[in-house]
Amino acid sequence: MASPMNEAKPEYMKTENEQCEPGAAPYGNFINYYRFNPPGERLRLIPAADLVAVFPGGRTVALDVGCNCGDFSIAMYKHLCDLKENLMWVSPGGMDLKLLGCDIDADLIQRATESNSFPESISYVTLDVMDPASREAVLKPYLDKFDHTAFDICFCMSVTMWIHLNHGDQGLLDFLVCVSGLCEALLIEPQPWKCYRAAARRLRKLGKSKFDHFKTLSIKGDVAQKIQQFLITDCKMELVRCFGSTSWDRNLLLFKKRSLSHD
Repeated sequence: MASPMNEAKPEYMKTENEQCEPGAAPYGNFINYYRFNPPGERLRLIPAADLVAVFPGGRTVALDVGCNCGDFSIAMYKHLCDLKENLMWVSPGGMDLKLLGCDIDADLIQRATESNSFPESISYVTLDVMDPASREAVLKPYLDKFDHTAFDICFCMSVTMWIHLNHGDQGLLDFLVCVSGLCEALLIEPQPWKCYRAAARRLRKLGKSKFDHFKTLSIKGDVAQKIQQFLITDCKMELVRCFGSTSWDRNLLLFKKRSLSHD
């Protein structure tokens, strides 16, 4: 009998840093990401009512940053609308939800679009969220279409490390300012520092170009705590709840814009 220490992990418990995907994914754009990080593992920690409670009512407009091939977008849409498998695709609570998923990888966005079960409510677009001109060109018309000036909620699932590795410390802070400015509520899952080291090792092992910023990063150690603190102190957000940790050891943190009375 094999020792428990030597038993292989189930696929869903492997992080993207342990996956054997073809080639490197320097932006986190793994082609089979959701085989190893299934949406249900996150959603089991998040009561839909707790998210809906931060919405203002009426039509809700959401943004999924780094949506990959769209599996999480679809699962979250069904979760929030209380949709059940094998039943009519209707929302018993009458929730009117529109969701835009964006990713830097055009091939992943094509897959998301082709497999989209709810094209009337969910859209996908290729977008480098770090490019201000592209953000303005893509996101403003989408918001205008629904008479919104900001998204009611943004989802950022394991995106921060890739922004950080590719754009450095200032890039990470700029991203947090940007995404918090785009929304009224933010559900974020930051990667811990051990994932950075594993990502850098994997790139070296594959003989690919290294992450230029990795050795010069000063935001390290408890990265999630530092992201949380920056969102609170510099982005005028407040932590609503930590929903707990996934099986791949990442916390799911819900923030919302701090009310003027708090300032």
